[in-house]
Amino acid sequence: MRIIHSSKEMQNAALELRRAGRRIGFVPTMGYLHEGHLSLVRLAQQHADVVVLSLFVNPTQFGPQEDFSKYPRDFARDEALCRDARVDILFNPTPEDMYPEGHSTFVEENALSRGLCGASRPGHFRGVAIVVAKLFNIVLPDVAVFGEKDAQQLRVIRRMTRDLGFGVRIIPGPTLREPDGLAMSSRNKYLGPEERIQALVLKRSLDKAVALYGTGERRAEVLHTAMVAMLKSAPLARIDYVEIVDDETLERVTVIERPALVALAVFIGKTRLIDNVVLRQPT
Repeated sequence: MRIIHSSKEMQNAALELRRAGRRIGFVPTMGYLHEGHLSLVRLAQQHADVVVLSLFVNPTQFGPQEDFSKYPRDFARDEALCRDARVDILFNPTPEDMYPEGHSTFVEENALSRGLCGASRPGHFRGVAIVVAKLFNIVLPDVAVFGEKDAQQLRVIRRMTRDLGFGVRIIPGPTLREPDGLAMSSRNKYLGPEERIQALVLKRSLDKAVALYGTGERRAEVLHTAMVAMLKSAPLARIDYVEIVDDETLERVTVIERPALVALAVFIGKTRLIDNVVLRQPT
C-alpha cells in the first residue's frame, strides 16, 4: 500500500493510473475506520482496479461549537486496517495542503442541503461539497463510494457531481450495524455504557415506522408521532429532528405515495447520532 500526504503527488499518481487505463475507485473518510468503512472499500474493489481511501478530518464541515478538535483520530490504527483491507493508496493530506493560505472558494448545493442536517448544522454541506469537489479533482476517480447512513450527504454529493459534470459514478454503500442494531459510526466511541444502551432507541424508532408502513399506514404524521414517542422513552435521548421526506427531493411529505426517506438525528447525552431508512413499496 502506498501512503501519500501531498495533494500534488496524489494527483500525479492518479494521472499515471488513468494513462495506464486503470479504473480508480475512491472511498473518502474522516478516519477512525470501522467495518462500515471497510465494507465501502470492498464495494469499491468490485468496480475498480485501484482503490484510494482518503483520511481527512475536514475542518470546513464542522461548526464552531462542534467536535472538530475532539473528533477521534488514530492514523496507525487506520493504516493497519487499510493494509488488511488491501487498499492500494492511502491519501492522508493536511489541512494546510487542502486549504492553502488565502483559500476563499467554496461549493454550495442549495436544494437538497436545506433541511435535515443542513438546517441543524448551518454551513455543514458547504464544507462537505467543497472538500469532496477538491478530492475528486485530486484523486480523479471513476467511481466513488458513499455510505447510505449519511443519507442526505449521499444525495447532496450525487447532485453536486451531476451539476458540476465530474463524471464520477457515485455508488451507495448499505448501512452496516452492530449486532444489536446500532448503526456503525466513528462517534459511537463517545458513548458511555448506559448511553450505548439507550442509543438503540434510534433503530427501534425506525423499526416502528417500518412496521406501521408495513400495515398500510401512509400518513406521515402518524409515523412521526410514533417515532417521537419511542425516542422520548429513552431518558438520555434529545431529539434534534425526526423527518419524513421524499426520497428524491428531500421535501417533507404528508402522505407517503412515493419512496420516502425517514431520517433522524438524536443526541444521546452529548453525542449526536444519525440514522435513516427508506420506505418503499415492495417490488
